[in-house]
Amino acid sequence: MLLTALGFATWVAWMICALFIYIHAFRRSVGTGFMVLLIPCYIFVYAFSQFEHVRKNVIVPGLCASAGLSLILLVAVQAQALSAAAAVAYP
Repeated sequence: MLLTALGFATWVAWMICALFIYIHAFRRSVGTGFMVLLIPCYIFVYAFSQFEHVRKNVIVPGLCASAGLSLILLVAVQAQALSAAAAVAYP
């Protein structure tokens, strides 16, 4: 339960950081905005190369750190669920 709550908190942090980047990309052009929105890893390329914001030094590391932590917590929650299921299936 704790890992799920932490995973949700890091996901919310990622969404807040990504929202700043999405807004900047769509203000730049609609095509760039859709590329950032729909191409999975392009948000990181755009964040490092073209994103300009007063708080870039907080937003970009927050985006990267929260994405990494969310991935790690997702794997941990899934591993915990699989081990609990295996313990029930094979006593």
